[in-house]
Amino acid sequence: MVPELVDKYIFLVQSFVEAGDKGLTLTQLQDKWENRYGIPYPRRSFMNHRTAVEDLFGITITCDRSTNCYRIDQSQSAVDKREAVDYLINTFTVNSLLTLGKERLSGRVAVEDVPSGQKYLVPVMQAMLDNAVLSLSYKKYQSQQTDRRTIHPYAVKEFEKRWYIVAYSQEADALRTYAMDRITALQRTGARFPMPKDFDVERLFEASYGIYLPDEGQQPELVKIRATEREAAYLEDLPLHPSQIRLGNNIFVLRVIPNPGFIMELLRHGDRLEILEPESLRQSVKEELKKALDKYEP
Repeated sequence: MVPELVDKYIFLVQSFVEAGDKGLTLTQLQDKWENRYGIPYPRRSFMNHRTAVEDLFGITITCDRSTNCYRIDQSQSAVDKREAVDYLINTFTVNSLLTLGKERLSGRVAVEDVPSGQKYLVPVMQAMLDNAVLSLSYKKYQSQQTDRRTIHPYAVKEFEKRWYIVAYSQEADALRTYAMDRITALQRTGARFPMPKDFDVERLFEASYGIYLPDEGQQPELVKIRATEREAAYLEDLPLHPSQIRLGNNIFVLRVIPNPGFIMELLRHGDRLEILEPESLRQSVKEELKKALDKYEP
C-alpha cells in the first residue's frame, strides 16, 4: 500500500487538479478531506502538506487573494496538467514502494538503476507545466565539447533506461531530442513559449522506433520478420513495435520507419529473427552482422 502520508499528498494534488481553474476555498477542501478521511483538516495541516507537495512533486499550490481560492498553476490546460501531475504522482509512488520494499525485503527486491532523469526530470516537467523556456548545457557522446542550447520543452520520453526531452531548439529551429544524462546544467531563462495545440508526443513517434525523430515526409515501411518458435512467444508478450501483428507460422509484420535504432534492436535478437521484407532492411542487417563477424575472423 502507499504510505498514509503519501496517500494524503496525492489526494490533495488530485483535488486541486479536479477543481480546475476555479480552485478550492479552504472550507471546500476541508469538506472534501473530512468526507475522504473522516477527520477534520486544520489549516496548519494543510499548510504543512502544501509545502511538502511542493518539495516532493515540484507542484506549487497558490492562493488567489481576490477569491481566497487555492489552485495549482494555471499555465496549461487541465488535460496537460492532469497528465503531468499524474505522471509525477505515479513516479513518486512507485519509487516510494521500491524504496520501502528494499528496506523491508532486503535481498528480495532488485531493480535496475536508471541514472538519467533522477536530477532533471522534475524541473523539466515543471517547466513543461509553466511553458518555461530552458537553457541547458549539453555534451554529446561523440564530442568533448559542451554546447549551450535554448529549448522549448514539449514532452519527455523514456526509452531503454534513459529519459529524453523532446523539445524545439531555438538554435536549430527544429525539433530535437536531448538525453537527460548528457545535460550538465539546466536553468530557466525567464521567457515563456507558446505550446503547439496539436502536439502529441505519442503521435510524433508512432511510426518511428525509440527516440529517433522522423524526417519530414518520411513514411513507415511494411516490415516482415520470421522468428524462432521460442522467440515468437517473447515477441507476443513484448512486441518490437505497437503496430506489430502476428500472421502465423511465427511470421510478424509491422509498419515502422527502419531507423538505426530499429536496426540495432533487430541485431540484438541475433539468429532468432530473420528479416524477410523489405530487401533494403534485410541487406542493412546482413551488412551489420557481417561487420560483427569480421571482428572475430582473421
